[in-house]
Amino acid sequence: MKEIHQLDEIDRKLLRALQADASQSHAALAEQVGASPASCWRRIKALETAGVLRENVRLVDAERVGRGVNVMCQLRMKSHATAQRQEFEAFLRARPEIMECHSMSGEWDYLMRVVVADVAGYERFLMGVVLNHPNVATAASHFALSQVKYTTAMPV
Repeated sequence: MKEIHQLDEIDRKLLRALQADASQSHAALAEQVGASPASCWRRIKALETAGVLRENVRLVDAERVGRGVNVMCQLRMKSHATAQRQEFEAFLRARPEIMECHSMSGEWDYLMRVVVADVAGYERFLMGVVLNHPNVATAASHFALSQVKYTTAMPV
C-alpha cells in the first residue's frame, strides 16, 4: 500500500484549485489559497515529488470526438496464473478503447470502461478483440444510457 501524504489546509485548497483548473498561474493560485506565489510553487513541487500530483492533462469531450458510447464490460479469465494475468493486463493497457480497467474481487475478474463510436464498434471490439484473447473465458457488457456524474476531481 502506498504511503498516505499528510496534507494541511493550504495543500487541500491548492489541490482543489488545481483540480478545477490546472492552467492557473502561481499568482492566481496563491490568491485563491491564501499563500505567496513562491510558497505555492514549492508546495506544488513537493506534492509532485511525493506523488500526490501526477501528470497535467486536458480532458477531451468523448462525444465531440466520436466516442460517445460508454460500455462497462465485466471479464472472467480462463486462468489466474501470474504469467497469464500479466500478459492480459499488458494487452489491456495497449488498447486505446479501454479507458479504465480494474482487477476485481468477486464473481468477475476485471471491470473495464470502454468508449466507442457506436454499438457496432463495440461489437467489433468485443467479438474480434477481447473474446478472441486466449485468456478470456467470458464477458458481460452493460451500456450506459446517460452520464449522471463524471468527475476527475479527487475529494481532498
